[in-house]
This record gives sequence, structure tokens and C-alpha cells, in this order.
Amino acid sequence: MRGLFEDENPAGKEEIVGGAFLLRAFALAREAALLAAVEAIAKVSPFRHMITPGGFRMSVAMTNCGGLGWITDRRGYRYDAIDPETGRKWPAMPPEFSQLAVEAAGEAGFSGFHADACLINRYAPGTRLTLHQDKNEQDYTAPIVSVSLGVPATFLFGGIERGDKARRILVTHGDVVVWGGPARLRYHGIAPLKAAQHPKLGEYRINLTFRKAG
Repeated sequence: MRGLFEDENPAGKEEIVGGAFLLRAFALAREAALLAAVEAIAKVSPFRHMITPGGFRMSVAMTNCGGLGWITDRRGYRYDAIDPETGRKWPAMPPEFSQLAVEAAGEAGFSGFHADACLINRYAPGTRLTLHQDKNEQDYTAPIVSVSLGVPATFLFGGIERGDKARRILVTHGDVVVWGGPARLRYHGIAPLKAAQHPKLGEYRINLTFRKAG
């Protein structure tokens, strides 16, 4: 199983476009700590399928950690310090998460990045994330750091306009994508997840998205 998910993509940095980089296997050495942290967070703030302002149930299950958490409901998209399902603060961001985000951003040329929000998305076979921009943050000068764990996925990275053609990029367990600067507001998403099995996460893909929201 190892060869299928890890050895096919050796470590290295690939420029996608100006301001956007794919860091192959960057998070792989931290696998155990990251997965343990996700499990602990989900025990406090469980994964859930949020409702969009239009009333649609998101196919991707999600939770958050950090000082702020991203949420959506009939009132709109926004960040909040309180988990609406538990009525308590979101779990604190684990040191392993914070350090990974800082180092990945630095590797991509964005020094001084300090995330205050981490969105944790869980994909099952067939689920996807449509092309969108990350625009709920107050400061667009900070990059986005996205960590892939579990089964492979096709990351869609488009342009500044929704209709721009999106590049299709295979991301596998341990890969990190960082984008900021001129690429910060590019549309991006995940194509429908293909059925597969990962030795640690089974049929699921977990994505950690680090942002400076406040």
C-alpha cells in the first residue's frame, strides 16, 4: 500500500503559477501527529454537514480548530469563535498544526504566516468541493495552506474569474498546496473523490486548510 500513496510522488516543490506552490510529501513525516490531532478535535467538535445560505447540504463533512472557525448556514458564510453545534469555543489549534502551517508557508516564500483558523474537511467517495474563492478573511495578504491526508484527490486550481480554465493537480497523502500574493483569490476546488483505500484513513480524504481569518 505504501507505494500507491507515497512513493509515486517524491518530496519536492513545484510552482503551479506565480504565488502558488505544490509541496510534495511535505507533511508526510508528521502523519501520526496530524491524524491523532484530527481525531482529538473531532471528539470535541464533531464533523458535520453544514448548510449553505441557499439551503443546500454540503457533501463534505467539516469541523474547525483554532481561535476562529469557518461556518455556513442560512445567514451566510463567516468565521466565528464558537462552534454552533456545541455552544463552546472551537478546539485550540494543536502545536503540530501551527508549526506545519508556518513551515509550509515559509517554504513557499510567505514568511511570518500565523494561522488563526484551520478548516478540517472530510471527503468520502463521490464528494467534491465546487470552484470557489476564499474571501471571508479580513486580510488577503496572508496565504492559504492546504494539507492533504488520506486517499488521493484531484485539486482544481483556476483563475481569478470563475469561468477561467482550472488546472487539474493530483494531490496525495502528505502533499501541501500553498497559494498567496497574486494567486490568493484564484478559484479552486476538489473534483469528485474517486473510490480508493488508504491504510490509515480507509476510504476518506482529510484536508486541513490553514488561514489567517481575523
